[in-house]
Amino acid sequence: MGENLSKKGRLPGLRVKYVFLLWLGIFVGSWLVYVHYSTYAELCRGHVCQVVICDQYRKGIISGSICQDLCNLHKVEWRACLSSVPGRQVYSGLWQGKEVTIKCGIEEGLNSKARSDAAPRQELVLFDKPTRGTSIKEFREMTLSFLKEDHASRLLGSCGDLYVTEGVPHGSWHGAALPPLLRPLLPSALHTALQQWLGPAWPWRAKIAIGLLEFVEELFHGAYGTFYMCETTLANVGYTAKYDFKMADLQQVAPEAAVRRFLRGRHCEHSADCTYGRDCRAPCDKLMRQCKGDLIQPNLAKVCELLRDYLLPGAPADLREELGKQLRTCTTLSGLASQVEAHHSLVLSHLKTLLWKKISNTKYS
Repeated sequence: MGENLSKKGRLPGLRVKYVFLLWLGIFVGSWLVYVHYSTYAELCRGHVCQVVICDQYRKGIISGSICQDLCNLHKVEWRACLSSVPGRQVYSGLWQGKEVTIKCGIEEGLNSKARSDAAPRQELVLFDKPTRGTSIKEFREMTLSFLKEDHASRLLGSCGDLYVTEGVPHGSWHGAALPPLLRPLLPSALHTALQQWLGPAWPWRAKIAIGLLEFVEELFHGAYGTFYMCETTLANVGYTAKYDFKMADLQQVAPEAAVRRFLRGRHCEHSADCTYGRDCRAPCDKLMRQCKGDLIQPNLAKVCELLRDYLLPGAPADLREELGKQLRTCTTLSGLASQVEAHHSLVLSHLKTLLWKKISNTKYS
């Protein structure tokens, strides 16, 4: 009987614990839902973009090939939000029966205080204003030409600052398909593991890498000058169904003139203060407390860092040592103008040749 009383005495206490844990679970779950949706609402504002663009179109301020379909006929369907920052809205969509990507800049609508409190990093735009001596017509041709390159998603139409391109290419790693809010939560080791387990076979990865190296070559030797990759991540490395390289997002590509203009004379305490975008970083002159003009790492060195994790796992045994050696050499390249031209071209050529020899005359070429 004493035992029964003891058990009955413990039951109310257990109930209280269960109720408390249940309440705690509901509270934490509700908080996570609130944070998720408040962040989503901040990141994903396609409706705001469409309202602003269409208002400007109806006032005659802007024009474009898809304005009529977007604003009057409502034939552009907005689907999943792919935005990673509030100022650059990216959505998957449907237009004229095709899967498309919709890109729109709404930086002007951002809170000015939030911008002033943020780190001094230049928000990337696909192309900055024309440099001195470049006409608006020439600048427009430069933009359209770059968007129509083989290694970029083809431009299908525009309305002011809203662009519609081909649908997002396949991601080179499956983590890229995760919602933007979840990507930073995955540790780098898991990124690599996902890429190895779920990504394309090694020969296909080699073919994609060759395309990426050719893209770097185009950025450096393009008809319209030099461009910098300022957010060099595997999430931006895409490919077609035939494993031809496609840049998943050109928003992180910036003209050299825009980067230098941003850095020149900028006050700094550390090199981190001399950062354009995510990783276009220049040295800080500690004596003058000003950013220098040359970038610490050129495009090729940053791409080779990506390729070490992308190509070395699963590489053929007879290739792994030489490939690792060339990639290590490549990652040590500096952005100094005296080193860029000949040395970079030589390193890039050797890498492409090494990879191409391994997959040429096979079904992967």
